[in-house]
Amino acid sequence: MLTVKINRVNFEYDVNSIVKAFFPEETVKVITPETGQEKRDSWESDLKLEIAFEEKGARITSRLKEKALPEEGCTEIWNWSYDEAAEEGDSYKNAFKRFLYSRLSNVTGKELPWGALTGIRPTKLSYGLLEEGKSDEEILAFYREKYFASPEKAQLSIDIAKREREILAGVHYEGGYGQSDSKGYSRGYSRGYSLYVGIPFCPTTCLYCSFTSFAIGAYRKRVDEYIDCLIREMEFVSDRYRHKILDSVYIGGGTPTTLEPEQLDRLLGSLRRLFDFTTVQEFTVEAGRADSITEEKLKVLQRYGVTRISINPQTMKQETLDLIGRRHTVEQVEQAFHMARGLGFDNINMDIILGLPGETAQDVKHTIDRIEALAPDSLTVHSLAIKRASHLSQWIQENGVSTLVNTDETMKIASEGAARMGLQPYYLYRQKNMSGNFENVGYARPGKYGLYNILIMEEVQTIIACGAGSISKRVYPDGRIERCENIKEVALYLEKIDEMIERKRRLLTDEG
Repeated sequence: MLTVKINRVNFEYDVNSIVKAFFPEETVKVITPETGQEKRDSWESDLKLEIAFEEKGARITSRLKEKALPEEGCTEIWNWSYDEAAEEGDSYKNAFKRFLYSRLSNVTGKELPWGALTGIRPTKLSYGLLEEGKSDEEILAFYREKYFASPEKAQLSIDIAKREREILAGVHYEGGYGQSDSKGYSRGYSRGYSLYVGIPFCPTTCLYCSFTSFAIGAYRKRVDEYIDCLIREMEFVSDRYRHKILDSVYIGGGTPTTLEPEQLDRLLGSLRRLFDFTTVQEFTVEAGRADSITEEKLKVLQRYGVTRISINPQTMKQETLDLIGRRHTVEQVEQAFHMARGLGFDNINMDIILGLPGETAQDVKHTIDRIEALAPDSLTVHSLAIKRASHLSQWIQENGVSTLVNTDETMKIASEGAARMGLQPYYLYRQKNMSGNFENVGYARPGKYGLYNILIMEEVQTIIACGAGSISKRVYPDGRIERCENIKEVALYLEKIDEMIERKRRLLTDEG
């Protein structure tokens, strides 16, 4: 364990993110003044950092095994002055993050691809700077000087931000330019929104999963009741937002295709009945797991006008699929893909994860080669994120973190494979504890971009979410965001559906 003790709140997320990136094999525990006394008194561990923030600086006591000083054992004192480190317009926090990054980089001999940049939306920085009229060169310098980010990652962020601006030009989102659409509505100004519908059931729970997901076998008898509650939520949203423009609809999970064909039919039929789809630019359903996909279910999706589906292998190595709990074969993935293509689906996404247990660069190449032969319309490349709520955390304790390998080489294999398929990077986000400190990138053919993916990441449009564990986000014209969450556990969600609707009512109290 690596323990970090700090005397100031609101720094713990950033400190944890940077320290964990340099020491991925360690459990990083950050202790603040708000942590209970018992925990503060029991912070003994082999690796330690103690950060004492002052008004114009900080003093860090470091005891790290990676750099033992003969004259002082393993202890170093690092002194930081904000007055000396700060640049024009630089915040105290950003200046400190650069200092901490530099010291840990010196201690470990490592450089991180995103440098001292924390947070999940690096493209927001590029997007904002482009809006200010900054050139590529100025933005690259900003990333280098403010965050020590690599030129490759900075340029990727710029390229994606430019593409996002083009894609969002036709969307009714907050902060639009006030242009009128074909119905006379003004772009922006709260006119547009997207709808998310969550299906929290899967055939089995994958090793790495931390989403709201429950094994369908245990809930089979309550699925119809769950759909009843979804429809009640959707009825409320439809009525409250009857004068607004619906831009995209996304049915995710879990695995939506764990529903039986007649259940899918009832859900999609209700969606079509309740909402005006004439303005919907994208209708996505995550078919997801190959062991949940049948021809009958695909025909239901097709009948209700689903325009985009995901068939997600995560890897094309059978041994890894078995290890992570995906009870289907590589051949089933390929069969499901060909079945969907044969039925006429012309916008199919596939997800893969880099850094899965035991996988090598050769395994990643094998996965990319087999996906390239299928030629999907988009490919989402995830870097494995280790979530405390997943079974993967326990697996790492038993097997060690060294088998989770994600490198510049594996990321390059994936990006070059996407380029060979004619796919362009169009959205990007990061998560805590990502393998290799990299990122997730969506690649797509021109015209096949996942609109909802951009909207959920860039937070420029209100998204109303229905279903257990879903989170609605209301975006105001001034950029302010308010959220409301639904209960995660299915039985409680069913019991408290009236409360879930009331939460939405409060969120949207002055709209409609």
